[in-house]
Amino acid sequence: MRLSELYWHRITPLHLLLWPLSIMYRLFILIKKACYWLDIFHAVKLPVPVIVIDSASINDSGKTPLLLWLVDCLLAQGFSPAIITRDNAGHPGLPGPAALDNSHRHYDAKTLLLAQHCGKSCPVWSGNDNVAVAKAMLEANPACNIILCSGGLQDFRLERDIEVIVVDFNEQSLGNGLLLPAGPLRVSLDSFNNDSLIVTNSNSGYRNDFENRKTYNMKLFHEIAYQLEKPEIQRSIPDFRNVRLHAVADVDNFPWLYEVLMKAGINAEFHTCAENHRFVPQDIDFPEADVVLMPEENALQCQDFAHDKLWALPQKAWIDAELQHALLNKLRIAPVQRN
Repeated sequence: MRLSELYWHRITPLHLLLWPLSIMYRLFILIKKACYWLDIFHAVKLPVPVIVIDSASINDSGKTPLLLWLVDCLLAQGFSPAIITRDNAGHPGLPGPAALDNSHRHYDAKTLLLAQHCGKSCPVWSGNDNVAVAKAMLEANPACNIILCSGGLQDFRLERDIEVIVVDFNEQSLGNGLLLPAGPLRVSLDSFNNDSLIVTNSNSGYRNDFENRKTYNMKLFHEIAYQLEKPEIQRSIPDFRNVRLHAVADVDNFPWLYEVLMKAGINAEFHTCAENHRFVPQDIDFPEADVVLMPEENALQCQDFAHDKLWALPQKAWIDAELQHALLNKLRIAPVQRN
């Protein structure tokens, strides 16, 4: 458990100190945004539309499945999208393409997942500077006519045409509903741009925060796992009920993996790793196990030393079809050249 989780999901005496810091944090973001709006700081406008996809919380909150869904939608409509992302793997951060034929240790789990699913149909580039990554990607892929920026909601240096923001109302993501550092939110729920597309997950009583805003519902599901060495071999989650199963995940993915297995009535031995953990063979070495199950993005980091007991569980998204219509309407305002 992260130290922050001791107070992000409740109100404690420590919040007497943290709450003023949250106010300062919000003020800093507002001043930063105003400086770019007033052109005190220079924002970079790219020759193709930029869509920023991010979460209101520091947790992923379904942002990555949403991003993959958007790629499929844009490809089906004749666009040539590309993804840029800030990688957290600790390498030098120079702009470059992420591909599974490169060393897996050069990229973090989410970047590998994007590369796995998008393949050659949608370039995936990463680095420490979104502007530099976007420019390098466009130079290498001149056919690209739309950029999907994973994260970067508060990186105002890269001018965006559309914002798609995920708001997850479950306890793990929303917590106590306070801004950093008093809570897990990076942006206040009442401060979204009026033009932002808001995608909600795990709706609850908090829904009236957006009673005057159009929102688009998203549901995440985890039904079919596949053997990492032979992806064509697949099994539904209930099929694992009568096997000796070890479940391994990093701290970000552990909550949903635990919930999926508990709801399915599966007895498993759980192993949790730190955030941004770099997996090694010992992490999946359980001789007594029949199956070692991992979230797909964690399992992909183990490809170099995978064995036939290792299974990957993808996280898929079902999203309100109205989101596609809203996105296309906004793209008509920022027209692009289709293939």
